[in-house]
Amino acid sequence: MSSLRMTGKTDAGMVRDHNEDCFHIVPESGIAILADGMGGHLAGEVASAMAIDRVTHYLLKAFAASHTAKSAAGNSGSFESATLVEAIEAANAAIHDASMSRPEQSGMGTTIVAVAFHDNTLTVAHVGDSRLYRYRNGELSPVTEDHSMVQELLRRGLMTPEEARTSLNRNLVTRALGIDPMVEVDVREQQYEDGDLYLLCSDGLNDVLTDEEIATVLTQHPDNMESATQQLIADVNARGGPDNVSIVLIHADGPFSRSQARR
Repeated sequence: MSSLRMTGKTDAGMVRDHNEDCFHIVPESGIAILADGMGGHLAGEVASAMAIDRVTHYLLKAFAASHTAKSAAGNSGSFESATLVEAIEAANAAIHDASMSRPEQSGMGTTIVAVAFHDNTLTVAHVGDSRLYRYRNGELSPVTEDHSMVQELLRRGLMTPEEARTSLNRNLVTRALGIDPMVEVDVREQQYEDGDLYLLCSDGLNDVLTDEEIATVLTQHPDNMESATQQLIADVNARGGPDNVSIVLIHADGPFSRSQARR
């Protein structure tokens, strides 16, 4: 029998007085989405909430329907890939329109990372520097690549990983929802194995904890995702909690079928 177990938690941290992160999980539909908003006067909260709401509703409606999604340029051509891209593009348009029509929300934006499970496949789409990791056999591996200034410098060999971790520019993203009328969405698919653990997070986690430290916590809590999530956030806050932090953990056990999940 297929199953997906999901849990998530968000925390404002120790410095900020409000939380611009947002996430939503729908285990029975194989969907998880996380967003990290940006913008003054609480506009970041609006942007991330809009992204989560628009993408969730788009995916649920599309996955419940029997028609084939229109193809999205540049992806693998699968229904899930096309639908994730379309959902995020629609959210981008809505956030951009709101930003342009409401002065108090001018310039607001958000990152997003969204996953959809189907059969033995995980599809992930993202914009910005919110991440997806896979934890398998004690090893934590990034699935997404940040859309950030630091990542560009790393790719060009102009910065070392050590320099990247302390760079004052590490939070400058090169893509975000809501900034422009159109947005480029990265999408990819990979096969997952029984027992794989996936982690979605805002940069409030990986800016404070190294990948090795995150993996250590996951290793220490092999059968309790809620405890692992709580421990990761506690560790971030113990080091000053400089930013909002959000985490979603997903445990995959066998092929996932939305049709079976709805029965």
